Amino acid sequence: MGNFIGGSAYAMSRDIAEGMILLNANSLKKFTPVELKQLAFELDKVQKEIRSEQPAGDDTQAIQKRGRKLSRITASLQIINQAMMKK
Repeated sequence: MGNFIGGSAYAMSRDIAEGMILLNANSLKKFTPVELKQLAFELDKVQKEIRSEQPAGDDTQAIQKRGRKLSRITASLQIINQAMMKK
């Protein structure tokens, strides 16, 4: 279970949302199907947390930051699903 960057699947999910970790197919090769499933679960949980945080309507920067986080998570979930289908 030491494959997760940052120590745990949840920490890695938060780092992905913040943009500190960029996922691609090559970076997921070392993960087992169980670990990929766990990472996808944690990304989904982080996605729900971010969606629950509603920035003020006039705070454009916060709205953009939230959108970028959601975009990173969505892209990462797609990459993980593709990697799971290959394994």
